[in-house]
Amino acid sequence: MSNQPAHDQQGVPYARGTPAGDGRALRFDNTFSRLPATFYTRLQPTPLPDPYLVAFNPSAAALIALDPGVAATPEFVETFSGNRVPPGADPLSGIYAGHQFGVFVPQLGDGRAILLGEAVGPDNRRWDLQLKGAGRTPYSRMGDGRAVLRSTIREYLCSEAMHGLGIPTTRALAITGSDAPVVRETVETAAVLTRMAPTHVRFGSFEVFHHRKQYEQVRQLADYVLREHFPELLSAEKPYLSLLSEVVYRTAELIARWQAVGFCHGVMNTDNMSILGLTIDYGPYGFLDGFDANHICNHSDDSGRYAYGMQPGIAHWNLYCLGQALLPLLDMDEAEAVLQKFEPAFDTAYVTLMRAKLGLQSPEDGDPELIKSLLGHMQSSRTDFTIFFRSLSLFDSTAGSKNEKLRDQFTGREAFDAWAAGYRARLAREASVDAERRDRMHRTNPAYVLRNWMAEDAIARAREDRDFTRIEEIRALLSDPFTEQPGMQRYAGYPPDWASAIAVSCSS
Repeated sequence: MSNQPAHDQQGVPYARGTPAGDGRALRFDNTFSRLPATFYTRLQPTPLPDPYLVAFNPSAAALIALDPGVAATPEFVETFSGNRVPPGADPLSGIYAGHQFGVFVPQLGDGRAILLGEAVGPDNRRWDLQLKGAGRTPYSRMGDGRAVLRSTIREYLCSEAMHGLGIPTTRALAITGSDAPVVRETVETAAVLTRMAPTHVRFGSFEVFHHRKQYEQVRQLADYVLREHFPELLSAEKPYLSLLSEVVYRTAELIARWQAVGFCHGVMNTDNMSILGLTIDYGPYGFLDGFDANHICNHSDDSGRYAYGMQPGIAHWNLYCLGQALLPLLDMDEAEAVLQKFEPAFDTAYVTLMRAKLGLQSPEDGDPELIKSLLGHMQSSRTDFTIFFRSLSLFDSTAGSKNEKLRDQFTGREAFDAWAAGYRARLAREASVDAERRDRMHRTNPAYVLRNWMAEDAIARAREDRDFTRIEEIRALLSDPFTEQPGMQRYAGYPPDWASAIAVSCSS
């Protein structure tokens, strides 16, 4: 037998006859590391002392043809803790800048994340395998380069919850933990999250080179993104303008989806905005409980810059920052025209999604006002966002029906009655059938979302008892959030009283 490496059909080398458990059977094709060295720093992860497996996601593993049976092996834990680099990987940390809470920071970068490489899946798609919490990098500034178990569990669960909801997101492959101490507000234990995405290029990846007046690097990065992720745009008359337009529309669709499920990101800095329109960098996120358009999920956000209702406007502002970074490649007037498309694109996507949440099939001019009126009543009553829309499927459109269980979710019951009369008339105009509408709404309005108390419960069990079973229970539940699952009713109900005391911040 030849000792030369085997190759796939595209000529990508991979190791033959090596144990699958440690990641050496993964095929790598590392396109980002073939860019010039100005885009990153090559380095090795810092080993994690005495690591152990906390969580493994078979759904994400399937994307790179990784057998779930390998997760229990010591080799797997060593590889995805950063203690062993698999053949074919090319570890590096990327550089970027960003507007953080509106203030430009000229250099940020992967301060605790190391990209192992780009694993090739069975469909020949590449997936970044990034170790988050893998130690100090040149971009760590004053940080220690580590992540804590608390934050890795939160990101692991929420990225998979968002995927279950059909919202574009990074994915999570695994968590490994260690008893090594990490100092935050208190002393916590270390962990590494293996995060997956087609790319981790973000708005700030362009901003850093524009700020340095390194316009050739702006062009090189734009060419890379076009070539590897938007090849269909290469034949456009103005590929760079088409790229900006694509990002505008993807971002508008993403934020509309956030708003329609009541998701608050918490830190919408430009360095946390994906060039592919993915939800990325889960920190102090939260799903709405009682509806409040002014809800601030980030305890560190003193000004409310990233409140739930501010997210569409912030996304638009961030896109202007990206547009400015791309200006060396664009005509200013044309770029401005493209950026102005965000608001109507968002409005269209949002109303379409909310119309579906109401079980409506055909558009009417009055739909935005019907939606706005309902949310106003929910705001006044702090009506639970997820529970109400799920239960609205049970609305009885028969004339004279009181819909008591719905109206009891409002302190102003008469106000709800008035809205319900308009809703009933709207349903009648499209000859809606209650049973059919109920089925549609159940496919649109989730029974379960990742409320903070659920994540906190999983975290407490993991930290206090090294019991990781609740993590997997919640991950599996949220992989199918639209189907009511036996024995899981507690996750579909109102949050417990103690949940109101949970505060999440930028500390991780």
